[in-house]
Amino acid sequence: MKTKTLLSLLLPAALLPLHASATDFGGPKNAQLQAQKAYTTGAGESETVSDAYIAEQRRNLAINTKGQGFGPQSPRNIDIKQGKNRVYFGTAPDSSRMNLCNIHFHKNAEHAGGEFTTYAGNGDGHGYQTGYKYDGHLSKRELTPSVEVCPSDHGGLKPGDTIEVHYVHSSAKVVPGASLGACLSDSISNPDFRVEAQVFVLVNDENAVDFTHHTQVSKRKGFYQAPRIPRWTGEPVVYAGSTTGPGYNEDGSPYQVTWSVRPKVVKVDINTVGSWCEDNQFDEDHAHGVRNLVKNPHLLSKIK
Repeated sequence: MKTKTLLSLLLPAALLPLHASATDFGGPKNAQLQAQKAYTTGAGESETVSDAYIAEQRRNLAINTKGQGFGPQSPRNIDIKQGKNRVYFGTAPDSSRMNLCNIHFHKNAEHAGGEFTTYAGNGDGHGYQTGYKYDGHLSKRELTPSVEVCPSDHGGLKPGDTIEVHYVHSSAKVVPGASLGACLSDSISNPDFRVEAQVFVLVNDENAVDFTHHTQVSKRKGFYQAPRIPRWTGEPVVYAGSTTGPGYNEDGSPYQVTWSVRPKVVKVDINTVGSWCEDNQFDEDHAHGVRNLVKNPHLLSKIK
């Protein structure tokens, strides 16, 4: 498979067409009309899709993957160990023996569990204003308004927002760079992938951790690494899953990924997140959308 073909499927959903109808994912022909009818808007609020619309997306995912041989999917609730998917693949090597190829983040956690179980709402149906938020309490000082950082068409980030950071690793001989295309190589068509995931909550506090510190890249023992991924945020939940992003809300991801998700949340200085968005080697300047939490047990692996 050519690199550009694989890349087109691996790209985060934020880089794919943002308003593709459900028919693009094999859904019913009237899904777009249903979506239009499903919107509810409150005064001063962003558009939000109904529970029925999210349920329809879940039904389409089940229909489009049934009997097709798809492997386990992501994201999931890391506190729930059960899973009935029967596609097995080898666990990727430890990240210390792989190359860090990309760092990016999503607004709100894609996964649920640990200290991030508060549902952000259904969002716009395309992965924005949904996902999971930090459960803990933040002080009035930590929530002091600041200039919005990492702006995008879907809004920027402000104090109190939760982000899930993905440190993507590949077994291919690659150099860290922009998009998940940096994780691919013409020399290896099916590299192993491992994602180290860490959830942060943004606070207006210069004494909180520095995001640029925890996203530094260096080469160690021949491998590109992010040596300052937080190590004090609990035993990571390791499981077999897939690539994520809202482009897969109604379609199965065909890629096999070993996930390592930390259950505790880190408070991070929002100003340092803004600085990173303004200048990083990954050309990342905004938060990506999230895929609906996968709940279908036939699309989940069993967590050991």
